[in-house]
Amino acid sequence: MAESETQEGKYDTMLKMMEDLNRDLEKLLEEMEKLTVQATWMTYDMVIMRTNPDLASSMRRLEDVFLSCKEEVDKKWQEVLSEPKSEEPKEE
Repeated sequence: MAESETQEGKYDTMLKMMEDLNRDLEKLLEEMEKLTVQATWMTYDMVIMRTNPDLASSMRRLEDVFLSCKEEVDKKWQEVLSEPKSEEPKEE
């Protein structure tokens, strides 16, 4: 009788381990699917950029404009931060 309960306990433990393993494998499979989709899109983007040189130059120009715009915003932000704060009138 005790041996039967021990075997049943081992079976339950093994069943739980298999379920956990199955769940973990499903999560890994989902992650691999996501990575595969990302790699596919990266490959697609590379092919498009190599077959269309105008796109690559447009992307470089866009990046340059973005960086200069970001630099101007940073300068303006620093000016705003360095301005002395004036006291606002208190409302009663």
